[in-house]
Formats: sequence, C-alpha cells, structure tokens
Amino acid sequence: MVKKVLISAAGRGTRMLDLAKDKPKHLIEVNNKPFLYYLLINLKQAGFKEFVMVVGYKKEFMEVFLNKYKDDFNITLVNQFEILGEEKYGTACPLWCAKDLLVGESFLAVYGDNLYSVEDLQRFNIDDDYCYVAGLPHEQPQNYGVLSVAENGLLKKIVEKPKRPVGNLINTGLYKFSPEVFDYLDKIKLSPRGEYELTDVINLLAEKGKVKAMDLKGIWLDFGKPEDIVKVENYLNNNKQ
Repeated sequence: MVKKVLISAAGRGTRMLDLAKDKPKHLIEVNNKPFLYYLLINLKQAGFKEFVMVVGYKKEFMEVFLNKYKDDFNITLVNQFEILGEEKYGTACPLWCAKDLLVGESFLAVYGDNLYSVEDLQRFNIDDDYCYVAGLPHEQPQNYGVLSVAENGLLKKIVEKPKRPVGNLINTGLYKFSPEVFDYLDKIKLSPRGEYELTDVINLLAEKGKVKAMDLKGIWLDFGKPEDIVKVENYLNNNKQ
C-alpha cells in the first residue's frame, strides 16, 4: 500500500489575483474552510496516512494551518525557497525538496490546488513498479498537457498544448510515482520557459515504458482562478462536505 503523498504548494497563485495577495491560494476559504482542507480530507478518506507538503510563498500561513489541523493530518512541511531559493522554479522542484522523505518507496503526488474524488484517489493506491498519470477527456485538449497513450495503456508522451491533435486525454496533475522517479529527476534540463518541468521527468520514464495512463472516473477541480471558488463551493454543497 502507498502511504505517503507529496503535495506541491509553494506557488504564489498569481491567477487568483488579489485573493492570493496576502496568503497562499491553497488557503483561500470555501464554505468557511481553506481549500487545502478538502484535498487533505479526501486523501485521508482514500487511505493515505502521511503528507509531505512543499511550501514557499507565505509559508508562515501554511505553518498556522498545520498547527490548527495537527490533530487531523500528519503533515511534514518542507520549505522549497529555503532549499532551492526563489529563482529555481518549476513543477519538478518539490521532488528535489522532498527526496529525502520519499526516497525508496512509492508515493502519490498532487498539487495543493487540485481536488479529486475519494474513489479516484483510492484507485491510484497502486504499489507496483510502474508510475501512473491521471487523464480526463476534454473538449479543448489543445489548452492543456495531453496524454499520448499506446493501445496497451502505456504512456508514450505528455505533449504540452499541442498545435496538432494527439488525443483528447488531458493531464490532471495526479500521479503515482515509483522510487525510480528520482533516478530521472537529475536528468532534466530547463524547459524553454525557464522552469524544471515534472512532465519532462515523466516523459523520460515513459520512453523506458515505465508509465501507465489511467482515466479519472470522478471529478477534477482546479482551484486556480477566482471563478473556481464558486465551482468548488457548488461541488461541496452538492456532495455535503
């Protein structure tokens, strides 16, 4: 069984505009609780026990959150800015920061501003030698990273915002990694946009036939823009959380 979850929550949340001016966007409240609380509750209900949360921007607010909910969740905070500085940036950075806490075992990886169903999270609790990436059919895949998948279910590549169609299954940012992911982490280079991309790590693993794609069956809610607050609120109200 996979027990640990890496939660990436170091970003500034610029798309949330002034709502994230004085605190991380993950702590913006929905129905009187921080969004992050609902992600953690779903992970806990799915059977995950330990959380490694990589923070950076306004980390002191994350520390207050941790203290408030210390009896509910087993969370270890890791400060990305302290380890890498604020100049080294990208979705692969949390893996570098949390390596010592995760090395040698399989783990789940999510972003702190995404919400998934308990059922889908449970389906990703797979302790085998493969890595897994969650996909979801979308009508406008060209606006996202798209999963190019072989007939046997193995991932061929994640193509970011493709100009030519490669499929309609978009990357939703939910991953299960085997310990082997750290063997490929140091092989990536800066992307054209000047960041260290987690998808580059996944693509290296995919070249070796080590990544499987799995469709989500439930919801995926991205908490990135002000209008997403109402979407999450409606979902929570309809699902009584």
